[in-house]
Amino acid sequence: MSFPKVYWDQAVELAPLFNELVDRVSLDGDFLQQTLARTKEVNSFTGRLLDIHAKMMKLNKKEDVRLGLTRSDYMVDGATDLLLQVELNTISTSSNGLACGVCELHRNLIRQHQRELGLDPESVVGNTAIAQHAEALAGAWAEFNNQSSVVLVVVQPEERYMYDQYWITVALREMYGVTTIRKTMAAIDAEGELRPDGTLIIDGSPVAVVYFRAGYTPNDYPSEAEWRARLLIECSSAIKCPSIAYHLVGTKKIQQELAKENVLERFLDNKADIEKVRKCFAGLWSLENDSIVMSAIESPELFVLKPQREGGGNNIYGDNLRETLVSLKKDGSNELAAYILMQRIFPPESLCYLVREGTCIRENAVSEFGIFGTYLRNKDKVIINDQCGYLMRTKAASLNEGGVVAGYAFLNSVFLT
Repeated sequence: MSFPKVYWDQAVELAPLFNELVDRVSLDGDFLQQTLARTKEVNSFTGRLLDIHAKMMKLNKKEDVRLGLTRSDYMVDGATDLLLQVELNTISTSSNGLACGVCELHRNLIRQHQRELGLDPESVVGNTAIAQHAEALAGAWAEFNNQSSVVLVVVQPEERYMYDQYWITVALREMYGVTTIRKTMAAIDAEGELRPDGTLIIDGSPVAVVYFRAGYTPNDYPSEAEWRARLLIECSSAIKCPSIAYHLVGTKKIQQELAKENVLERFLDNKADIEKVRKCFAGLWSLENDSIVMSAIESPELFVLKPQREGGGNNIYGDNLRETLVSLKKDGSNELAAYILMQRIFPPESLCYLVREGTCIRENAVSEFGIFGTYLRNKDKVIINDQCGYLMRTKAASLNEGGVVAGYAFLNSVFLT
């Protein structure tokens, strides 16, 4: 997908700012608890996460070593030519391996057909996501300072993204000599042992880092076993990617709260940085704002209704959005707190070749672009704060949703113009 360099440069510059923002917000436990208090009343999943967070606060549990593998997703708004943030992901920022593969595929195709195409393969931006994610995980493992320790990858029982995750485990082993173990939450509950000193033991090995590639959706917690596993991990001395606080920072409600006037100033010091971050915020509102709710009922095509969910396929659009809002308002329901309203972004359309299961179609398409970020610090020392590769997802312009695993979007790469 052709992508103007000005937007690429802007997103790259924003990555370390969002990394720092996530870290600082995560340290403000009262802010997280207060902002999500009403959501907790109507959303049991967010409520359970908040309960674990509250227990950690009560124990005064400090995460001296903090590791974030984030992804900030953007679309270019066709009406204003502004790069606007769709969401900020702080848990299981997936497709890093597959994104690197698609990038190499496109580069090689252009090299093979350079004479006919007249394109420069170097204009396809190289993707460093796997190498830098592995570097950050290995860096955290080194900070744990136990050569016999392992990285625990938390996965879903029937993991559809195992090959995407496999690249990371290979890179950790081949580049850094770090062993990984894959376990479901239920297996961690059954097999995990917490030593008196806080060390988490799995398969006889101490766990240095817990890398969550599951645990972001209520479907990942079908029983109390999974919740026990999440609490066990949080109580341990293992470095969490993400910690419960980092996980909560990625909720839609926190995103909406950070977009309010004077809230960024609570967490960031540099005025120029604050303006750069604020410039990329789309319109975000709580459903307590009656005038915005009425606007959305009258013109639902201009808004997206977002629940506190990750993983694609959850947002509400169009007539369904209007019907949902009318129903919630009529009931005077507390359920309003379970959602946020967001300005709908309309990126420019372009003709694209979309390939799924061996079938190629040519269709008008739009793209969403995410920059991965890595952040590692030990107490006051920031070890890594960087952007690290990207994810480009392209979908038919006629579709609302955009998840790849959910079956809507296609993995793509960036061709800088």
